[in-house]
Amino acid sequence: MMETLYPIGIQNFEKIRKEGYLYIDKTALVYRLAKTGSYYFLSRPRRFGKSLLISTLEAYFQGKKELFEGLAMERLEKDWVKYPILHLDLNISQYSSQKDLEDILNRNLVAWENLYGADPAERSLALRFAGIIQRACEKTGQRVVILVDEYDKPLLQNLHDEAMQTELRNMLKPFYGVLKTMDGCIKFALLTGVTKFGKVSVFSDLNNLMDISMDDRYVEICGITEEEIHTYLEKELQGLASRQKVSYEEMCLELKKRYDGYHFVENSIGMYNPFSLLNTFAKKKLSDYWFETGTPSYLVELLKRTDYNLYDMAHTQTNADVLNSIDIVSRNPIPVIYQSGYLTIKEYDPEFQIYTLGFPNQEVEEGFVRYLLPYYSSITAVDSTFEIQKFIKEIRMGDAEAFFARLQSFFADTPYELIRNLEVHYQNVLFIVFKLVGFYVKTEYHTSRGRIDLVLQTDRYIYIMEFKLNGTAEEALQQIEDKQYALPFASDTRTLFRIGVNFSNETRNIDTWKIQTT
Repeated sequence: MMETLYPIGIQNFEKIRKEGYLYIDKTALVYRLAKTGSYYFLSRPRRFGKSLLISTLEAYFQGKKELFEGLAMERLEKDWVKYPILHLDLNISQYSSQKDLEDILNRNLVAWENLYGADPAERSLALRFAGIIQRACEKTGQRVVILVDEYDKPLLQNLHDEAMQTELRNMLKPFYGVLKTMDGCIKFALLTGVTKFGKVSVFSDLNNLMDISMDDRYVEICGITEEEIHTYLEKELQGLASRQKVSYEEMCLELKKRYDGYHFVENSIGMYNPFSLLNTFAKKKLSDYWFETGTPSYLVELLKRTDYNLYDMAHTQTNADVLNSIDIVSRNPIPVIYQSGYLTIKEYDPEFQIYTLGFPNQEVEEGFVRYLLPYYSSITAVDSTFEIQKFIKEIRMGDAEAFFARLQSFFADTPYELIRNLEVHYQNVLFIVFKLVGFYVKTEYHTSRGRIDLVLQTDRYIYIMEFKLNGTAEEALQQIEDKQYALPFASDTRTLFRIGVNFSNETRNIDTWKIQTT
């Protein structure tokens, strides 16, 4: 039997179709896009299939009928008209300066001018773009198709630099504005990216784009559904279960837990991360493939710059206006984190139109929290896994003294001059450590009073912890007694630890801890 060819890292539709790679048919949705509108915007997380969607549209508008044999498009499309296509991919530079963006745009414009002609009177980037669209339409007798991949890469790379953001925005705004002014010469346009910048940004005047990022009709256009797994990968799924030495049902549940759970619209089906899923089938091994390709550093920089409480990040509530658009002057990191795929819609309150967000799946939750650890402690990325293993062993053995001595080291040698809010920093380190320990953890934050209550349970031990800021460990321990935190476990046979911990702003670390055992 011929082995399945998985299109990992392949974003070219023609290559996939000609060389026999697996293709999950999205062409019915492509046809709907092309026939029901002209201007679209789609945001999806990285490696979610945006570039392949762009490539599929390009092949369709080039009239390459032979590539669509056996797909839904073959029975839907009858005309197969060839249109002039302007395809701009902004994913090939790091954009450390305004010149990087100017060079990319200029290179594409020159290539298009070689095809359709140039006018020396057109000096600005926007004027040249508009002239190319007009001449392409006149020369071919067909209106132009414009496909922009990763439109937001220059802006994302400079989230930390407001001055650079302004320069790049001032360059992109008139360039993308051509899509509106040249409407009569444009057949179709799609801009894709990870995020949507709005308000004072590049989309402020481009109000003719239909944003399908949270449109229920197009939820499935990128990513893989559970139904598609069973339709296209059923034999491979059975083989994976056999290789992992688990039942078919257990394998389905494990894949769902690890890679499913992306909800781009309220009350919609969950989407699987295609990159992680296809890697799992190809290598017949479960792993955090999405994270192995690298997590954008701009997310951590944004979290730290805004002194964001990580516990709140994973339990936040917001509305569609916040989710749908990023305002570069805002200090709220949630829209960027959501649109980048690290949070997703968990619940929706239709009465108040409020979204509850959370991590989409195990891969994202564990990977993201593990990635954050070196940025919030003195532990390096290489050592972090080993340190967490030591934490787990100490908790399993009931060695609370060793556990807190190790925890104390996590706060040592941190460049505190870069930390504006020590209280939030303490909470974030604790959140990361206890998340990574991987046990059943109940945490309740009371930031206005500077304390965190935590209950941690293993099969042999229960740890009840109270954290104080600039108090005493004795006071924290007394509060456990006064508030009767141990009462719910009165009949439990496991060993119970009552632990009071004090943080000191003076020492910038855990000052003291007291432990009582029953």
